[in-house]
Amino acid sequence: MTALCSVLSALEGATRWVFAAVSMVCFMMVLFGLYLQHRLGFEPCPMCIVQRYALVCVAIIALLTSLSGQKRIHLVGTVAMFLAAVFGAFVAARQSWLQWNPPESAACGRDFYGMIENFPLSRAIPMIFKGSGDCAAIDWTFLGGSIANWSFVCFTLFAILALLIFWQKTIKATASPSVS
Repeated sequence: MTALCSVLSALEGATRWVFAAVSMVCFMMVLFGLYLQHRLGFEPCPMCIVQRYALVCVAIIALLTSLSGQKRIHLVGTVAMFLAAVFGAFVAARQSWLQWNPPESAACGRDFYGMIENFPLSRAIPMIFKGSGDCAAIDWTFLGGSIANWSFVCFTLFAILALLIFWQKTIKATASPSVS
């Protein structure tokens, strides 16, 4: 419990810097994905592209939240960042599952934009998350984890950080005496 209290007290004075750091880390992760794609030739699957969009959402939300000093905006930004991070973690977990349990047929299908352009949204979205074939391929690893595995870890850390910030902001509000 004391470790949690020390983390919460550290977050108290540096919330804006934490949001700025999260934003920078997300943008660096997107740039690394673009490096892997354009310099090393790894083509992203539809699930990779969705994870990139989730990273960009977390980055933009964190950046905009870091620019404000208002508690209300920090709370809204924290909730939005949490939701985007949970969505990204879900997609990364699904892709990790596909990598550990590859489907029998290798047909990931069209790229993300091709699906959106050629199919109605009600058909394209399930196709994106169906994932197989290329989505199950592991092209790059670091310390035994694939890109999807590391993406899941990062999204989970962003979600936990958002929960801690939210908790710190709401606990402080309820713990401080109100002036009437």
